[in-house]
Amino acid sequence: MAVGLEVVASNIAGFLSNIAPVISLILIILGGIVYGLAQAQPAEMRGKWQTAAISMIVGGVIVGAIAGAASFIQDQSSGMLKPV
Repeated sequence: MAVGLEVVASNIAGFLSNIAPVISLILIILGGIVYGLAQAQPAEMRGKWQTAAISMIVGGVIVGAIAGAASFIQDQSSGMLKPV
């Protein structure tokens, strides 16, 4: 049973590592578009749209950073489980 779970977990990790850069890029581009469109909104709506846009951009950067450092994080965390 453990071997099956290991394969499923490995497949999920591979899928997420392949799709994370795409999600990051989509969030950054969409955040830029929303921020640009927010400039055409009235003042009372502009703040809400700008907040959403900045959140998308920051989320994209964070996802990209985690995806880029995933192998380093995996190496460090697997080293913690080894007996001394």
